[in-house]
Amino acid sequence: MTTLLYFLVMAAVMLGLSRVLPGFVVTGWGPALIAAVVLALVNAILKPILFVLTLPLTIVTLGLFLVVLNMIMLWVTSALVPGFDVHGIASTLIASLVLAVVGMIWKSATAAKA
Repeated sequence: MTTLLYFLVMAAVMLGLSRVLPGFVVTGWGPALIAAVVLALVNAILKPILFVLTLPLTIVTLGLFLVVLNMIMLWVTSALVPGFDVHGIASTLIASLVLAVVGMIWKSATAAKA
């Protein structure tokens, strides 16, 4: 039940971002929910591989390259999900930061509850 609620919260955040952030387009609840699930899968499968491949760059930038990895994951999600589009580097950066912060808040809230 917690996982389903997580995906609903992330979909709601994506819909909210699409109303506020130019260049971030979500056409409805369906694409938002699918994008939330696909983003979680991309983060679980592709991100660890890219993290290992770019570890030297991440170390040199003191971890700031992880923001770029988050942007890449969001871009891959937008390429896979119809009705979910991200246009421009600034929109991708802001959206990835907002989604990461919401994810961190969710994890800390569920960890404190457990």
